Amino acid sequence: MNQETLNDILQRNISLFEGCGVAYQQWQHEPILDFTTDEEVGKRLGWTATPTKSLFLKFKSGEHALLLTHKEARLDSKKIKAAVGKRSSIASDDEMIRELGCVPGAVCPFGIPTSIPLLIDEALFGFESLMYTPGPPNYTFAFSAKDLPVLLSALANPIYILRETIAQ
Repeated sequence: MNQETLNDILQRNISLFEGCGVAYQQWQHEPILDFTTDEEVGKRLGWTATPTKSLFLKFKSGEHALLLTHKEARLDSKKIKAAVGKRSSIASDDEMIRELGCVPGAVCPFGIPTSIPLLIDEALFGFESLMYTPGPPNYTFAFSAKDLPVLLSALANPIYILRETIAQ
């Protein structure tokens, strides 16, 4: 993995927060590439924000999207198809590295190429604060969930909100 690319992603995230005037917390720690390490580091550092998960998706057309959801959430392809009109699957690590420049297990939701749509699980708006990896797997950022719309509005990426479906 190219450390320069990861540092560029980190700097784009810092610029996003600063440009939007959104307060955030930042921690530097050992690399987190799995949920077990995430939980251990979180306990040690006293994290209270809700952890997010970013899944890099692909469509049959060859296009990609990034899903930002809660770390416990499962991929709901029906919601994605309802929002974007296409069936999705999880992209390979190689595709993700090539398209995003992120490390597997530490996919960043912000600062990615603007051609890649962001699919945002609406459940995230209901939490007090959210945290994610801003590129390098040895950093974690947290911010108030009420500021998520501010951050999203500053991005050039197409944005889709995945809404809860109501039974008919």
